[in-house]
Amino acid sequence: MLTRRNWFAAMGMASADVLLSSRLGRRASAQMVRQGSGTTCSFRIAVINDEITQDFEKACQIVANDFQLHWIELRSMWGKNVTDLSAKEVVDARNILVQHKLRVTDIASPLFKSDWPGAPRSSQSETRDQFHANVDANAQNELLDRCIALAKSFETDRIRCFDFWRLDDQKPYRRAINVKLQDAADRCAKSNLILLLENEMSCNTATGEEALAVLNAIPNPNFMLNWDPGNAAALAGTPYKHGYDLLPKERIGHCHCKDVIRQPENKYEWAPVGAGMVDWVGQLQALRRDGFHYGLSLETHWHGGGTPEASTRISMEGLRKALVTAGTSC
Repeated sequence: MLTRRNWFAAMGMASADVLLSSRLGRRASAQMVRQGSGTTCSFRIAVINDEITQDFEKACQIVANDFQLHWIELRSMWGKNVTDLSAKEVVDARNILVQHKLRVTDIASPLFKSDWPGAPRSSQSETRDQFHANVDANAQNELLDRCIALAKSFETDRIRCFDFWRLDDQKPYRRAINVKLQDAADRCAKSNLILLLENEMSCNTATGEEALAVLNAIPNPNFMLNWDPGNAAALAGTPYKHGYDLLPKERIGHCHCKDVIRQPENKYEWAPVGAGMVDWVGQLQALRRDGFHYGLSLETHWHGGGTPEASTRISMEGLRKALVTAGTSC
């Protein structure tokens, strides 16, 4: 097993061995990319790779060939969280990306998806959405170092994070949590990276209202929001139009696309895009209107298709229909 020191050393050698800069850097401008045949799309339409399969090469084949996309979001592969890949596995993954002409929207890391030290243990702690990652709160600084190294290796400028498992009362700890996030954003800024906070129903920032408060508290320009209307809808409220309208649009740096059906007693079920309560047509129109041009990643979560691959294909079809109805050229 690699130690922290030799892992980073190996990562450095891997970066020298595989020259992605010249092979990937020319594929898309920062503002607009080609999606599909002969169309121009202002969004970087992508899929989170493990929503399809843990077989990374197969996932890339489906994203590039069947979905005809140029972007993919990395979370876990080969039964490992992306942050646990060996140096060789990173090289293998990068070669697969080059082969399929795919670029990486962001590192969908589990950063800060842990208990807040000193607070009462959250009822959400370690109960869901681990994606082959369960990192102790005391190891988060090392995890951030690894995410920064991975972002450089995979030629992306974005790292996704959370803000700790949701507390029954976060007010006594909110200021300290914000300080931790701001420190992480400062560290990312030194490497010209953007830190994306995802609103997540099982973490302390779940809704548009809560996201606005955190963005206001942390003004760093490289600290942005991974807006997830499905997550917000799973907890409470109406993410679009109400939640979205609250957000500073220039601080939205990524968007996850999934759908949800809310049930009695604060329960919910995931759904294919277009079959739940999220107004994806309106949300997509608003994103385009407001100049959003970053990653829009399908995060299926719904398993009603029988397999992750089949479910993702159905949900991607729902996203495609929503894009057409919204009047985009994606």
